Amino acid sequence: MEQATLARRGTEEPRLSEDDIRLLAQIATGVTADVAARRLELSARTLRRRLRTICDRLDVNTPIEAVVWAARRQLI
Repeated sequence: MEQATLARRGTEEPRLSEDDIRLLAQIATGVTADVAARRLELSARTLRRRLRTICDRLDVNTPIEAVVWAARRQLI
């Protein structure tokens, strides 16, 4: 009975910043990470690191899965 009153952890949907959404939108166009990095004025290494952080936050394995996640929520 006591467990029913406890708040569930992790039920809140992850949020993405505008920069995260912009990054995923670039990846969604099909360009390489290097091209996306140039367009966003980032180093390729920074872009890859940010993609990994986004994937971890969304609990997905690949950037394409992150793009699909965002597209299904009409963020991109």
